[in-house]
Amino acid sequence: MNRSASRSKELALSLGILALGVAAAAVTATLPGEGGYAGIGPNFIPALVSAGLVLVGGWLTYEAASGGWRGRPPHEGVFHASPFVWISAGLVTHMALIGWAGFIVAGTVLFACVARGFGSHRLPWNAALGLVLSTAMFVFFVKLLNVSLPAGWMRFLL
Repeated sequence: MNRSASRSKELALSLGILALGVAAAAVTATLPGEGGYAGIGPNFIPALVSAGLVLVGGWLTYEAASGGWRGRPPHEGVFHASPFVWISAGLVTHMALIGWAGFIVAGTVLFACVARGFGSHRLPWNAALGLVLSTAMFVFFVKLLNVSLPAGWMRFLL
């Protein structure tokens, strides 16, 4: 692929990310901002994500418009199906498990599948780390933020 075609694709992707951030910010602006007892309203996290998308999209657009993205590895032009399959399988399994197995079990499986998709072959370590992170997130949301998440199979421990 020639450099000109590559730059136009980089610019299109950059502008797409910027547009996604702007659209997310517009939707976030419609959410209520009252924080109640927590002081943080339901628009806080979406606003952070929107701001991040706008910043990254703006930065990538600047890079693409001023000579192309710098420091990226050469494009091999080959689609690797294995990472896509692992991450997709993790998402589908998460959706299937969360209702009856619970947030922690579903999160553990998702973390292990995504780690495998990114190239890790240490399944026991990834599953253990996923269990710790999912449990920490569950406790944070349920105990500190008072958000109801399905406990599933871990109900007896929690």
